[in-house]
Amino acid sequence: MSKPRILAFSGSTRNNSFNQRLVAAAADIARDQGADVTLVTLKDYPMPIYNQDDESEHGQPEATAELKTLCRSHDAFLISAPEYNGSITPLLKNTFDWLSRQHGDEPTLAAYQNKTAALLAASGGGLGGMRGLVHVRQILNNLGVNVLPKQYAMSGANEAFDDDGALVRDKDVKAVSGVTERLVDVVSRLGGHA
Repeated sequence: MSKPRILAFSGSTRNNSFNQRLVAAAADIARDQGADVTLVTLKDYPMPIYNQDDESEHGQPEATAELKTLCRSHDAFLISAPEYNGSITPLLKNTFDWLSRQHGDEPTLAAYQNKTAALLAASGGGLGGMRGLVHVRQILNNLGVNVLPKQYAMSGANEAFDDDGALVRDKDVKAVSGVTERLVDVVSRLGGHA
């Protein structure tokens, strides 16, 4: 079994985002479980709202190429997705859309080929963002990503972290550990694709 390479990010660029804190904590847990994890923030990969006319005229943004290269060099995604009005954030949808675009002679859906994903969400509310995960899962499945059934939607996120961003509730640590353990195990058994 090879050491899995996991790209971790959230669907939020908000300062002190619950979801960025959750994916950072999950990345630490996955590292402790033997994975090689790259944690990024989508703030570092700014892309305009996708418009095919703009793409035809100006090509793909440099940030798209950079993020696509990162995706292709990893075996799996660990994503913490905020819920906006019961669905996916515009930022995350736009990122998925740009990454789906073929460039040059690269294979179709190159960023998503042979990828496995695990999903998380965090919210101050009682449902923890679980309604949005349905749409994230559907989009990734449509792009050919193997999305693991095990996921975690963390409610009461305003009480879940200490000042350093670590999870403070045992139930959250246990649930996140279960999600990351499953991801590390599945990708290790697959032997990696990147």
